[in-house]
Amino acid sequence: MGRRHEAAEARRMLSTSRLVTLTGVGGVGKTRLALRVAEDARRAFADGVWLVELAALETPDLLAQSVTEALEVRDQSARPPLDVLVDHLREKQVLLVLDNCEHLIQGCALLADRLLRAAPRLRILATSRQALGTAGEQTLAVPALALPDATGPRLSTAALAQCDGVRLFVERAGSILPGFAVTDTNRDAVERVCRRLDGIPLGIELAAVRLRALSVQQLLDRLDDRFRLLTTGSRSVLPRHQTLRALIDWSHDLCTERERLLWARVSVFSGTLDLEAAEAVCSGDGIAREDVLDLVTELVDKSVLLREEHGTTVRYRMLDTLRQYGRERLAAAGEEPDRLRRHRDYYRQLAADARAALFGPAQVQWFTRLQLEHANLRSALEASFAEPEETACGLGIAADLLYHWITSYYLGEGRRWLDQGLAACPEPTEVRARALWTNSWLAIIQSDTKAAAAMLEESRALGERLGLAPVLAYAALYSGMVAMYRGDARSAIALYEEAVARHRATGDPVGLALALIRLSLAHSFIGDSPRAIALGEESLEVCDAYGEGWHRAYTMMALGVEVWRQGDTARAAALERDSLTFNRSLDDPLGVGVNLEVLAWIAATDRDYRRSARLLGIARTVWQSIGASLSGYGHLVHYHDECEADVARALGRPAYHAAVKQGARLPYDQALVYALEDQLPSGEPAAPERPSPLTPRETEIAQLVAQGLSNKEIAAALVIAQRTAEGHIEHILSKLGFSSRAQVAVWVAHQDRAALTDGERPPDDPA
Repeated sequence: MGRRHEAAEARRMLSTSRLVTLTGVGGVGKTRLALRVAEDARRAFADGVWLVELAALETPDLLAQSVTEALEVRDQSARPPLDVLVDHLREKQVLLVLDNCEHLIQGCALLADRLLRAAPRLRILATSRQALGTAGEQTLAVPALALPDATGPRLSTAALAQCDGVRLFVERAGSILPGFAVTDTNRDAVERVCRRLDGIPLGIELAAVRLRALSVQQLLDRLDDRFRLLTTGSRSVLPRHQTLRALIDWSHDLCTERERLLWARVSVFSGTLDLEAAEAVCSGDGIAREDVLDLVTELVDKSVLLREEHGTTVRYRMLDTLRQYGRERLAAAGEEPDRLRRHRDYYRQLAADARAALFGPAQVQWFTRLQLEHANLRSALEASFAEPEETACGLGIAADLLYHWITSYYLGEGRRWLDQGLAACPEPTEVRARALWTNSWLAIIQSDTKAAAAMLEESRALGERLGLAPVLAYAALYSGMVAMYRGDARSAIALYEEAVARHRATGDPVGLALALIRLSLAHSFIGDSPRAIALGEESLEVCDAYGEGWHRAYTMMALGVEVWRQGDTARAAALERDSLTFNRSLDDPLGVGVNLEVLAWIAATDRDYRRSARLLGIARTVWQSIGASLSGYGHLVHYHDECEADVARALGRPAYHAAVKQGARLPYDQALVYALEDQLPSGEPAAPERPSPLTPRETEIAQLVAQGLSNKEIAAALVIAQRTAEGHIEHILSKLGFSSRAQVAVWVAHQDRAALTDGERPPDDPA
């Protein structure tokens, strides 16, 4: 609402400084302003604008990991998250919005400094109650919303209604009382309410809710009473933080006793929560479970909780200022330890339930739910590892979340939680044995087979010592993966067969399906086609019996490899496309990457060499995002190498590299459409065109012209003088023989913009 001057000033600062921090008290609207500025600047950042919400993060240790998650970087290597983040951003033109930095101020300052040094085209817009204090930072103090000058002439009613603070009040009041407007009758009361609240957006929004039961004049009277009480009779204007605190106090006092209890108890959640979680964690001792829904509804009506829709489910979020207030109340009531324990126990059970429901028709819903609950799961893990007597609980949670770690952005984080738990829990227990084989799979995906082998050796020893049949089954399975990775197919097959037998005996369909998939691939690798097909078909039967989809998709991938080897490329392609369709819906980059590889091999066999090269380019982009090629399927690398050599020989090196780059530069969604439907996006050239006559800097500016940026916006984005930008554009028009910017946009759309080696960009020309 409003903020035109502040938004313009923030944009100006971003054009001259690579780090801009919006500062101000809680509730003043820093986040809203940052989002507006980011949206306005979006076209100037070719690689996107990314929001990183830090309010729910309680430790700086996971700061870099949180940023990689927000950037949707799915690196599955064993590298430190900060190194992954630096490499990802190094050549990208990105605006990173770090929201709510104040409780992680030093960590955010160090992170910003490292990223800005390593990524010359990166800019950071931060929000914080104080400056980060790093070199080159510019700060903009976010003021309260504009109100009429108290000493100036009296505004007309229409003019008053256009003041930013009044406009917000009217907008929020209108959502409570449809048709509410500033009139000659209520104008003085409206203005005084907004002035009493110092124009703080959160205060205005909380106060407007009171119009359900009060007139504007009654609202004003009660505000006056509230502030007079707070200052023991003084009528002086309160400092803004006291003003907001008084307003929140009043909102709290106007809640019923049970609403206050729920407000305090909900404060233990991080990020968002659903009704089921609220019922489990917040009920009891004054709140019946069946009453939680009504109380949640009341807090939504009072703007204490915000309602969010996620697909077919509804979740709730509490603004950080209100959450901190609630946590203070919870601590004052002596309930904090108990509610934090209940929160941890709830998410420990949620992780266990997800593991139990992994193999069935609700699988994808569980994967989705765990991603929505990630902030709370992380809080539960932090709480567990913060107490020595609860570390085994934390290790169990981390082990139960195996499929959450490998089907999302969190594989590296999962490995770190498991490493931490294993170090803290050396006792020979079932939980440790299970965590060891769980962690070994993450290590295998990260190509860290040495660590995986050591963990599996200990897991097997514990399984034998404690008589744990499921542990022995999984230790055999993952030991087979290590052997296959090392090229020892015969040993791998023996281990996989042991795993199949043990999983049959324990009645574990998850382990059985996974062992059958790996055994099928191994027999395919040694040329035993009948056995490979039979094992794959058996795996499909197991999956279908349980209505399972994810392992089924990997089974189809494995069958596709063998059917392709037999020469039935049409059926092989159909299997891989079916598998890719599921992996795409789940957003599983590992599965997608393997599907793309096999489709590339199939295309090469069909002598559709250009398609094969494009698919290899798409797969390369996926593997770069994951951090390892054919991660977890190293024994298939020789097929990849043979395909590359054959396609390069058939097309010739220049055409091969051009086609690979053409695939690599496709946006992810368009790339998968091409893989599934064999259709390039409209306007995509089918063959490489002649080299561009433009310099790298001119090419960059031409791309910004094609995005519709003005000369002034281009200058701001590249931090050059507007006159310099205009000179470059004149050269571009002259070189291309064009007379308009529209012609440049059309030309850019038809050019091979990846003329250099994948992943490389030229240094900027001197401006």
